[in-house]
Amino acid sequence: MSLSEQDRAELHAALRSEIYDGSVSSRAQMVLWYDEGRRKGEIATMSGASRPTVDKWLKRYEQFGMEGLVNRTSPGGPRQIPDRIRARVLALTRTTPPAALGISHWSSTEMARYIKKTEGVYVSQTWVSRLWRENGLQPWRQGTFKISKDPRFEDKVREVVGLYLDPPEGEVLVSVDAKSGIQALERTQPLLPIDFGKTQKRTHDYARMGTTDLYAAIDVRTGKVIASLSPTHATPDFLRLMKKVVAAYPDQKVHVVLDNASAHRSKDTDKWLDTQQGQVVLHFTPTGASWMNQIEIWNGIITRKIRCGTYTSVKVLNKDIEAFVEHWNSHCGPIVWTATAEEIIAKVRTITARMEALIRATEIDDVAHQAA
Repeated sequence: MSLSEQDRAELHAALRSEIYDGSVSSRAQMVLWYDEGRRKGEIATMSGASRPTVDKWLKRYEQFGMEGLVNRTSPGGPRQIPDRIRARVLALTRTTPPAALGISHWSSTEMARYIKKTEGVYVSQTWVSRLWRENGLQPWRQGTFKISKDPRFEDKVREVVGLYLDPPEGEVLVSVDAKSGIQALERTQPLLPIDFGKTQKRTHDYARMGTTDLYAAIDVRTGKVIASLSPTHATPDFLRLMKKVVAAYPDQKVHVVLDNASAHRSKDTDKWLDTQQGQVVLHFTPTGASWMNQIEIWNGIITRKIRCGTYTSVKVLNKDIEAFVEHWNSHCGPIVWTATAEEIIAKVRTITARMEALIRATEIDDVAHQAA
């Protein structure tokens, strides 16, 4: 157990008597004695409590802080935090911390300290954590998003999602994209293998041995992947993959879902499409919404599967990628798309409305600040 200065101050503030009477005060004294380096048997003798009692309260403090020293079964129950403080913590959690704190997001410790400073009410870090859990708040986590500005966003969503949920009968539907710049990294020292009670370990430093680009197409119905590896990222590389796709499905019409990369819309691509005489049809995701491209899910899977490797060359990296694709195809199944077009559009509309409200609020705050 390691106490901070703030922890010690809180414990000293709770002290009332050196005689063990089952109170929070005597339990706080046990923790302070233990922090001073006294043995548990010695603490039991000094406090007049039993050794199991000392173990109990030291463990409770280590797990729950000051709140752990409160006997939940004692008459009267624990001290209650005013509702206004609960509301204050919940409101603050949903805002950016004040600039004076110099932090990007709240932690339970920072929140407890800030409430004590601004409201004059003591709340523990444990209490703040529990309040966050009860209300589904996780200020330490952060996701990403991007709202597409494509004027045909809704039409494209309905087109792409319609293909996922109801692929054309007797025709092929694939999702295509490139995963560029995959690095072949060689660790400076050998990996230490996993063992009982120990995780695999690797050095933090490495040598870059080059990069490769992975072009992949996943069959939406079966999950089978067709891949092509290249040292470059240009239209010929994309068309090389498309020719492999066409060869894999002879005499069948192929629908291709893909994003708006320049290689997908180049003149050379248009010329190649003309030679296919309508047998290959491209369906573009909305601009800025490549997350709708189903192959991105598979790209995430292969990234997680190979990221811990160490590669002495691009050739070795390519060999591992090819082995993974072959293994995937030996037992693959479809990646099931469940979101409907209307659900996606409704969610985007909700987020857009919130963004507009935040922008208006910021503008009002700026005007008020300038006026002041």
